[in-house]
Amino acid sequence: MSLFPLKSHSFAEAHKGIDYKWIALSVTTIGSLMAAIDATIVILALPDMMVELHSDLVQMIWVIMAYILVSTVFLLTFGRVADMFGRVRLYNVGFMIFTLGSALCGLSRSATELILFRVIQGSGGALMMVNSPAIITEVFPPHERGRALGINSITWAIGGIAGPLLGGLILSAANWRWIFFINVPIGIIGTAWGLRALKEVSVRNRSERFDFLGAATFSIALVSLLFALTLGIQYSWTSLPIVSLFALFALMIVVFFARERRAANPVLDLSLFSNRVYNFSVLAAMLQALAVFAVNFPVIFYLQGVRGYSPLNAALLLIPLSIVSSVVGPLSGRLSDRIGARLPATVGLLVQGGALLWFVAWLTPTTPYWAIAAGLVLMGLGGGLFWSPNTSAAMNAAPRQRLGIASASLATLRQTGMVTSFALALAVAAGSLPRRVMMQLFVGTNVHLGSATMQSFVVGIKSTFIVSIALCVLAAGFSYVRGKEDRRSSLSSPA
Repeated sequence: MSLFPLKSHSFAEAHKGIDYKWIALSVTTIGSLMAAIDATIVILALPDMMVELHSDLVQMIWVIMAYILVSTVFLLTFGRVADMFGRVRLYNVGFMIFTLGSALCGLSRSATELILFRVIQGSGGALMMVNSPAIITEVFPPHERGRALGINSITWAIGGIAGPLLGGLILSAANWRWIFFINVPIGIIGTAWGLRALKEVSVRNRSERFDFLGAATFSIALVSLLFALTLGIQYSWTSLPIVSLFALFALMIVVFFARERRAANPVLDLSLFSNRVYNFSVLAAMLQALAVFAVNFPVIFYLQGVRGYSPLNAALLLIPLSIVSSVVGPLSGRLSDRIGARLPATVGLLVQGGALLWFVAWLTPTTPYWAIAAGLVLMGLGGGLFWSPNTSAAMNAAPRQRLGIASASLATLRQTGMVTSFALALAVAAGSLPRRVMMQLFVGTNVHLGSATMQSFVVGIKSTFIVSIALCVLAAGFSYVRGKEDRRSSLSSPA
């Protein structure tokens, strides 16, 4: 029997004994794993890229930021399009684009080309990111979605481990271009598997029109915000370009919401946020991302600049976080299937707040690694408890015909929180380190700080963590007051 059934055969005949939901989960998990590995593997190659492409530190930062910005800005638009034309179709297109973008990145002859091709890669990643939770939600019944999303979330933890290991092996044996080329065979297999195995079960809304004006105003607003947050490190936060970008964001977001209230077929269905469970789940996810994403980069900067570890070793020392998260994620998902998301997700946020408090108490220029590892373990435990139950609660609360936009709204706010948190982390680094030293740390150049600078940097990190603790507590409050989700929704029967 062929691994991939011909379209003329029924799916059930081709996959006897295997429920379609598990096949769908396998395809979406491959895509998530590619994206997770790519998120960490590229950072290690930045110094080699900078030398071979004759580029500078600013261009290397944009190699990272181009992917993050594009994969954030297009989420809402792609979610709406998926609801109209089919989630499986858009997911498969995303797999193809991500694979093509990876190949082009490996063939880049200049930093400009590499940044452009990262934009292409990021657009493919956005298509996969939007549709993966929607597909999982659609094919799993409510009492199994937490487990399914927990299994899918393992890929991000595995990516945190595999990325540095794989990146170190590739860079020690081959050119940096293989960081991207390695995605190509996996992408081809994943695309073929998706085209053969996935079937469209969503109800398409082809009678509805796409709101181009709404999509354009939202994109302009989000691009303005993300550029202001990113460029604010290079320029003064009160400089004319940065203030103008923030003003443009405020103007466009007002225009966007005014448009969406009047549009017959809005890009963002505001009725989603009338559901208490969905509304507070999304807010908790955004605040959690805003609080926690500001941890990874300062800790890596600390391990490199203060403790003198190489970029590879610094990345490997974060592995305890990924290991614990990968173990706890599926378990918390199963727990939320039984008792609901409110308790495990809220406890997870409080545990992450406790981890940040641990860092504030222990972090000094000479902190032993066991103390850092203990904080990372707590962070992984809290993240594993929070993510899959919270996502399951949000998606359970969404109506079937709006799964794409529900997933997109959740991902957009979460990604925006991550970028804002990232900017906050860089702002702290820029406030206590010379700008060039901070950028060298970002792209993975070995840097050793003086004792006074070390102390100033550690104080700055602790200040960031104190703000993050407050955000975790606020997110926990939203998580708790959301109430108990109704798992007997219209999606109670898997398609």
